[in-house]
Amino acid sequence: MYPFYITPQAIQSFIQSALSEDIGEGDHSTLGSVPEQTRVRARLLIKDNGVLAGIDLADKIFKQVDPSLEIEFFKKDGDNAVKGEVAFIVQGPARSILSAERLVLNCMQRMSGIATYTHRLCQLIEGTKAKLMDTRKTTPNFRMMEKWAVLIGGGVNHRYALYSMVMLKDNHIDMAGGIRAAVESTKKYLQRIGKDLKIEIETRNLKEVKEIVDVGGVDVVMLDNMSLDDMRSAVQLINGRYETEASGGITETTLRAVAECGVDYISVGALTHSVKSLDLSLKVISSQ
Repeated sequence: MYPFYITPQAIQSFIQSALSEDIGEGDHSTLGSVPEQTRVRARLLIKDNGVLAGIDLADKIFKQVDPSLEIEFFKKDGDNAVKGEVAFIVQGPARSILSAERLVLNCMQRMSGIATYTHRLCQLIEGTKAKLMDTRKTTPNFRMMEKWAVLIGGGVNHRYALYSMVMLKDNHIDMAGGIRAAVESTKKYLQRIGKDLKIEIETRNLKEVKEIVDVGGVDVVMLDNMSLDDMRSAVQLINGRYETEASGGITETTLRAVAECGVDYISVGALTHSVKSLDLSLKVISSQ
């Protein structure tokens, strides 16, 4: 089952745009050197250990480039990948495979890198109530795939975009004139436009946490860049009234300690903005 933002139309639009960017008026290297009738078999070789993501997308890319391409899968999204294994074999017209190759690799390598890192961090907080969550710190026009990869790696998605949830951060609060003003104005706005959106608010210290407990009217409280002691105190102050999200400068070293403070979510921007892609390669194994 796909997340709500993965629709056939969204996938088709992404692939079409990406192919247009890459191929443009034509793949002249392939058209000039490879005879039209040539058919090949090629395998996707895994060259790093990690978690695979983008297998389902690769299938859709190949089929959109050329519906006659045949693919035999040995791995699925979320599977552990070991260096030297083969994820799939694709066979059919050589020109079609070559034209789709780079888009398939670009998507799978980055998505697999994200899924691998997400899985690693999720393992660090096993046994706590905390769930690892992504942010909007994504690559423009590739957010759909990056957030999809986070899910494949075992994490959860924060809001998909600005329209899908209200998040009142420090700049919103300061420009609105304070926490109470920001919350009350937002609730009136949502009522006026007829939207039932969740509201999350950022707090920077215990004073602000106490204030939002008094004001109320939100669904999630973000605890931003707080010390572990303050975070534990904040969770006690909130006392289950709202969900809690820890955020800001959280690393592999500090992740477990943050989770043990009792927060519901830990958001880590590095899941999507600082990952190392998994090394994959598409190699011809036979031609005819």
